[in-house]
Amino acid sequence: MLTEQDYRDGQIILIDKPLQWTSFQVVNKLRWLIRKNFRIKKIKVGHAGTLDPLASGLLVICTGKFTKRIPEFQGQIKEYTGTITLGATTPSYDLETEIDQTFPIDHISEQNIKEATSQFIGEIEQYPPVFSALKKDGKRLYEYAREGEKVEIKARKITINQFEITRIALPEVDFRVVCSKGTYIRSLAHDFGKTLQSGGHLTALRRTKIGAFSVENAVTITSFEKQLPTKIETT
Repeated sequence: MLTEQDYRDGQIILIDKPLQWTSFQVVNKLRWLIRKNFRIKKIKVGHAGTLDPLASGLLVICTGKFTKRIPEFQGQIKEYTGTITLGATTPSYDLETEIDQTFPIDHISEQNIKEATSQFIGEIEQYPPVFSALKKDGKRLYEYAREGEKVEIKARKITINQFEITRIALPEVDFRVVCSKGTYIRSLAHDFGKTLQSGGHLTALRRTKIGAFSVENAVTITSFEKQLPTKIETT
């Protein structure tokens, strides 16, 4: 059973983040649980890579002295699975915003879809979504987007090691992607739709790996809470 000192010295906690939770909410919840359980005022807790509220899956949480290792984990290769829905786009490239345009998909074949993946393998330039937390002139891009203000976004170099189509049931296409830090799967979905001379947006996303860490070894927030020893009050 882990002690208060174990958490202070540093622990890596693998959490399977549920849908609708922000990564920040998960960190806050775990910090609160540890503080409450051991009756301590402060403990460092942080995550190694944000996962959107509309995505589920692996969140690497570091405590105590291990929070210094967060940049090391953030830079590791990541694996995702998910669903791209073809024939429509949204401003956020996912389900956060409503569909703004629709496109035909009758011309798209399974062969087209599988061949299109090759255009995204290797080092490529990718434009982040306008609805993202990246900063420009000290302001988040999503803040500009919500105010209807257009800003110039620069492309960034990313690497996609693997891009595999796992199911085709048009308009839905399931995939598995292995990619570098800084890759926006929402942008990949948007660009994939364009390549197929249609539209596309991300309708499901799950992070399955970060480096050697796998979601198969992760626990839910509820399971983590149950694992904590309950400190017995003494009188």
